[in-house]
Amino acid sequence: MPAHTQIPLDEYLGTDYSPDCDYIDGVLEERNVGENDHSFAQKQLLLYLSARERQWDVYVVQEQRIQVSPSRYRVPDLCVMPGGRPSEQVFSTPPVLCIEILSPEDRIARIQERIDDYLRFGVPTVWLIDPASKRGWIYTADSIAEARDGVLRAGAGIAVPLAEALAC
Repeated sequence: MPAHTQIPLDEYLGTDYSPDCDYIDGVLEERNVGENDHSFAQKQLLLYLSARERQWDVYVVQEQRIQVSPSRYRVPDLCVMPGGRPSEQVFSTPPVLCIEILSPEDRIARIQERIDDYLRFGVPTVWLIDPASKRGWIYTADSIAEARDGVLRAGAGIAVPLAEALAC
């Protein structure tokens, strides 16, 4: 197993990575992005949610750094903040929703660790979306449930019919 190089936090915060990386206890963790299905789903969901920002009184952003603990920074595919645009450059307040979109290389243990970080931080709802099957799961502190009716839900009245949001 290769050794991981420790990176100082100020170096991480002062560096632009493309694509951006998570920072986990001093180690950079690459995110699985860049494939067409993932990018398309991310774009479609961003457009769908952004069109409803006023209705739901939220601010939607993609690939935003979030400090989930003193030594852990995550970059969700999408996040939804309550109210208007935050002034922070790196969010330290929990979003009302974090969204992760699966890529073929993703492993359940790694995705679960991301979701657990969001939930421990105080994010009330996390969505996990598989663009290949067009299925979605809703995670909260108390439950995990597939959106069997095809509608992903979160607080603030957020409801997204997945098939409609991911339509071409």
